[in-house]
Amino acid sequence: MWFKKASNFFVGLPTFVWLLIFYALPVLIVFLLTFKPVDSAGGIGAGWTLSTLCELGNPNYPLIIWRTFWLGIVATAVCIAVAIPISYCLSRMSSQLRNVFLMLIIVPFWTNFLIRIYAWRVFLHSDGVFKHLLVLIGLADESTVLLYNQWAVLTVMIYTYIPFAVLPIYAVAEKFDFSLLDAAKDLGASSFYGFRKVFFPGIAKGVWTAVMVVLIPAFGAYLIPDLVGGPTSELVGDKIAQRVFNDRNLPHASALSALLMMAVFLPLIGTVWIRKLKSRKANAEVADA
Repeated sequence: MWFKKASNFFVGLPTFVWLLIFYALPVLIVFLLTFKPVDSAGGIGAGWTLSTLCELGNPNYPLIIWRTFWLGIVATAVCIAVAIPISYCLSRMSSQLRNVFLMLIIVPFWTNFLIRIYAWRVFLHSDGVFKHLLVLIGLADESTVLLYNQWAVLTVMIYTYIPFAVLPIYAVAEKFDFSLLDAAKDLGASSFYGFRKVFFPGIAKGVWTAVMVVLIPAFGAYLIPDLVGGPTSELVGDKIAQRVFNDRNLPHASALSALLMMAVFLPLIGTVWIRKLKSRKANAEVADA
């Protein structure tokens, strides 16, 4: 028994050390820098202070934080809503056709991220073909601006993160036993009811993974709002980039980064805690029975 425990420990040790050095330690440093002052040369000053946290009370920040959260949440929700039926269809296709569609989903990753954003700038430009087409069919006029607003940011975010939502959900949907849906129909369930009550719970783990994979980069996005959103569509990620590269104010950037991490970690911890409580309650009911 002790040999098995020792072997398991040494097998998991490299992974634990990797996560400790390249994940836990950087996160700890970011939180510690939040309480450091900034010196006149743009570096990190000596001592400890709470002034950086007080500076987050800047009147402009609540609007930027709200814009970051609602754009990230809406982009994630749309990506998940699109990815679930796509994953369902992919998992029901023949292997040859499925490989073709998976390749089409992966192809955008072969192109540089910056080039894809600039392609959207050309597509949404006031002199672009799309704008002229909307004017031609009467859905827009010459004064309509498709770029440099929150909707342009949201559109490009959804386009960018949909593959990140499709792949983890498809990985789970591919292993789903679709005979359960047939059994639900035999018992009188409609297609939508079976999809909602049988298929969706069966891929819940993939959906949860997709939410995290999309939500985290969506909250931290700064290149997309910077290039297609303009100054009126700044997100927290843009402010972090400004504090790091322009102001050389690492404590302030760390405080904003810590805010984003807490926005992701707290719901995650709460969800895990609730799931554990439900699991314990279910186990207790089984034991009592």
